[in-house]
Amino acid sequence: MAAADETPPYTISDQALSDMVAVADLPSLLATLAHVSGDQGLIGPDLRLDATKHHEPQGGWTPAQQEQARTRAVGALTAMRDAGWPSPPVPTAQSVRPIIEWMMDTEPSHDHVALLLEELGDPARDLRAPTWRAADIAPGRQFRVAVIGAGMSGLLAAYRLRQAGIDVEVFEKNSDVGGTWLENTYPGCRVDVASHLYCYSFAQRDDWPQHFSTQPELLDYFRKFAADHDLLSSVRFATTVDAMTWDGGDEPWTLEVTSDGRTSRERFHAVISATGQLNRPKYPDIPGFGTFAGPAFHSAEWNHDIDLDAKRVAVIGTGASAAQFIPIVAEQAAQVLVMQRTANWLAPTLDYHDDFPEGQRWLLNHLPYCSQWYRFWLFWRYAEGMLPACHVDPEWDGQGHSVSALNEQMRLMLGMYLGLCFGDRPDLLAQVMPDYPPAAKRILRDNGIWAATLKRDNVQLITDHITAIEPSGLRMADGMLHEIDVLIYGTGFQASKFLTPMHVTGRNGARLPERWNGNARAYLGIVVPEFPNFFMLYGPNTNIVVNGSIIYFSECEVHYVMQYLRHVLGTGEGALSCKQDVHDAYNVRIDEGNKMMAWGASDVNSWYKSASGRVAQNWPFSLLEYWQQTRDVNPDDYEVIVA
Repeated sequence: MAAADETPPYTISDQALSDMVAVADLPSLLATLAHVSGDQGLIGPDLRLDATKHHEPQGGWTPAQQEQARTRAVGALTAMRDAGWPSPPVPTAQSVRPIIEWMMDTEPSHDHVALLLEELGDPARDLRAPTWRAADIAPGRQFRVAVIGAGMSGLLAAYRLRQAGIDVEVFEKNSDVGGTWLENTYPGCRVDVASHLYCYSFAQRDDWPQHFSTQPELLDYFRKFAADHDLLSSVRFATTVDAMTWDGGDEPWTLEVTSDGRTSRERFHAVISATGQLNRPKYPDIPGFGTFAGPAFHSAEWNHDIDLDAKRVAVIGTGASAAQFIPIVAEQAAQVLVMQRTANWLAPTLDYHDDFPEGQRWLLNHLPYCSQWYRFWLFWRYAEGMLPACHVDPEWDGQGHSVSALNEQMRLMLGMYLGLCFGDRPDLLAQVMPDYPPAAKRILRDNGIWAATLKRDNVQLITDHITAIEPSGLRMADGMLHEIDVLIYGTGFQASKFLTPMHVTGRNGARLPERWNGNARAYLGIVVPEFPNFFMLYGPNTNIVVNGSIIYFSECEVHYVMQYLRHVLGTGEGALSCKQDVHDAYNVRIDEGNKMMAWGASDVNSWYKSASGRVAQNWPFSLLEYWQQTRDVNPDDYEVIVA
């Protein structure tokens, strides 16, 4: 690409502009230009976006339409350059509605526009910030909140509390912020959500180097967020919360915290658990576990001191983490045995490991609102685009392989991709082709590397049952012993064991997680009866499968918590406890909803389910509905607890 002046107002040649547009994402670029220039003609009916083709490259436009889009984009950019890059207007519901309607290929509701305007994000204002201050609505009242965990959700909660002027203390068991992006350092670790979606709506990063960011980039983002907003002063590192107890009084929650081997008790008015679902490694229940004589470790606790060069390595598990690190391990080890229990559906993602093209990066970094509209385009395509294909059609007979006609179409498309990748190896194709409906388990992103890895001479895919772990290796159902030098567990996390290993005691001696007895439930995934002023972020049934980013859910949850605290402070009430009947009715609907989704209807094993088989992790409805339910607190959902 021709060089561009990096100093505003950016002197850029015609050729440089043309080169940039040639590699740009065209739908989001035209949306940006329609917004910043005010020229709605850029998104005329001749460039209509078809919702059924949103997931295709360039929104499914034909080559002729793409050329027309590029011509319009170059013309608009040239005019803006010649005018000295005039300041763009602030986005409003009225001004962005036509652009949103064009991108969505449907007429959005009032709530949809409000939600999408928040997600679009405005660098000049934070539409999700608290609109109140504790000192204004409760002058003179002291109110302390404890946040457990300084990962993505914990940092967000601390930031919002600080914005509202509420005293907050964050307890973090590690020595740094970042949560899962601090702990998971295995080779190849990266997010499988587009980078521009995996950031806070109000603190978007324009200069992500890759379409799907690596662990170091994500950790840097959260570290920078914490430093830029002075959150580190509120965090107590290397400190665990062992127990918390509701015992009433002015500061009703007592926390037992341990730091430097010393345990102390501290009191708070409210507690927010931001420990998440994916923070406790899960190990397989295989006889002989722990008896292997060589190095053995979990992917979430990667032992970087172990040299895998020329070693015989066995990996148990082929889930999301394993699919990322196995290709790198295969480049180092002499032999890799991949122990697969269940095959995965793979979603073709050609740019999974790719950098943004230089021209597109320049536009995202320098053209006002380009990054925001690109994020919006991703949000809309990923938010609900695949959700209809996960719904169960009770009249559909998919013989256990699909749950509806749309789901069957997805199965055929994903099956075609596997056929293309493994067509030259029918032996492997038979092993990697799933026999359950798409979305019943997590669908993994792939750019061809999984097939290339399994086809290596030093890699063997094994689908036989492991009967025992022995000091020298793995014993199989057929009696064969695979002797190995290193054993790696890629077996995921104890996702359904919320809050463990903490002991949480509420009113009348109610105890979590014992009260759940393996089936965690919460109202909105946030609050539980008999546990006043106690909140969970990324709690039960707030995980998403095929739609959006978990950061979206965290922002909704934290907004609800802040509205709850506003109510408590504004009314002078000490605490609220969710009514049992409200909680129960909500969870009946959640369970019924999950039964009508691929992940609830299928009996395939997955981390979405608790030991009983109940889907304890997933949200079965639209993102818009969760946004609507967390907009405000309904006082009728709660009983007032008098201290």
